[in-house]
Parts: sequence; structure tokens; C-alpha cells
Amino acid sequence: MSFELSPLPYADTALEPAVSAHTLSFHHGKHHKAYVDKMNAAIDGTDLAEKSLEEVVAAARGSNQGLFNNAAQTWNHAFYWHSMAADGGAPEGDLAAKIDETFGSLDAFKEEFANRGVGHFASGWVWLAEKDGKLSIEETHDGDTLADSGFNPLLTIDVWEHAYYLDHQNARPAYLKAVIDGKLNWAFAAENLARGTTWTY
Repeated sequence: MSFELSPLPYADTALEPAVSAHTLSFHHGKHHKAYVDKMNAAIDGTDLAEKSLEEVVAAARGSNQGLFNNAAQTWNHAFYWHSMAADGGAPEGDLAAKIDETFGSLDAFKEEFANRGVGHFASGWVWLAEKDGKLSIEETHDGDTLADSGFNPLLTIDVWEHAYYLDHQNARPAYLKAVIDGKLNWAFAAENLARGTTWTY
């Protein structure tokens, strides 16, 4: 069995101007696809070829860095596409209540989420996550992931330069503000919170 590149859950123009179709053509069509292809080549003919992506990530962690990087990046990117939407809306119900409880308000969460993304050194990911009923903002470096971490990730933003450079050049804060202000997929976050277990590829 081999893994397929997960399709975008929206039109390639849906996230503009925060993320352009031009950026998606490279980020999804080339970067994400390369991770999938390299992972498939690495697991071909092994017992991992019959495992879920989450099982491949967990098996490779600490034992095969090359495979781990490609498997984790395959998972992270698929999760990232779902973390955005053309009209992200606003959190409601239990999710909204937990955001208010943890951060004080939605605006305070947005500010902290953006600040963590801006302050993240070099490449990586910034996450809204849940563990034991409590929300937190987490960071992973380079290709690391929360897929097998014990956290239940709700949303993520990619802060590798290829996620924003074509649209915003080196202005990571502008990219983060554009995504956080209007493109976070709060319905997806609510589904992840309600399910209580980590999203699967």
C-alpha cells in the first residue's frame, strides 16, 4: 500500500489573499507531494507499508529520522490544509468557552498564537492543542509533529518560509495575521475537540 497526496479541501483560490493559489501550487503540489513520495519510497516493501500514517510516524520517531521527517511532514501538511477555510468563522460552544477560560478572550488567543508563531525560531509549526481537557499553544520544530504526542491537536499553522514567502516575502507576522484573523477553520477545531482523539490522515 502507498499513501496518496491528500487533496486540498477547498479551491486553490479560497484562502486568498492570506495564502494565494500560487503559493498553494508550490506548497501543496510540490513540497507536500515530495514528502509523500519520499515516504512511500522509504516504506515500500516493508511492514510499514501496511500501517496507518500515524503508525508510521510513531514507528520512525527516534529510529529513522529521514522517514520520520517525511511521514510527519505528510501528516502535518494534511492537517494544516484542514486548519484553514475560506471563511473560518468563529469558535462556538465548548471550544469558545475553553478559549475564554484559557486565554481570556478570542482576541487574546489570537494575539498569543500570532506572537508564538512570530517568535518561533527558524522552521516549524504552531498548534492549538488540547490535553486532559485543557487548551494550550504548542510549538514543534522543523518536521516534528503532535500526531503521536499525547496532545490532541485542534489547529496548526505552518511557519516554514515556503508557507508564506511567495505572498509575504519575509514578513511572517503579516502571513500569521492574515490566517489567524480570517482563515482559521474553527469548525475543524471544534470537531477535533469534540472527538477527543487525534485526527487521522
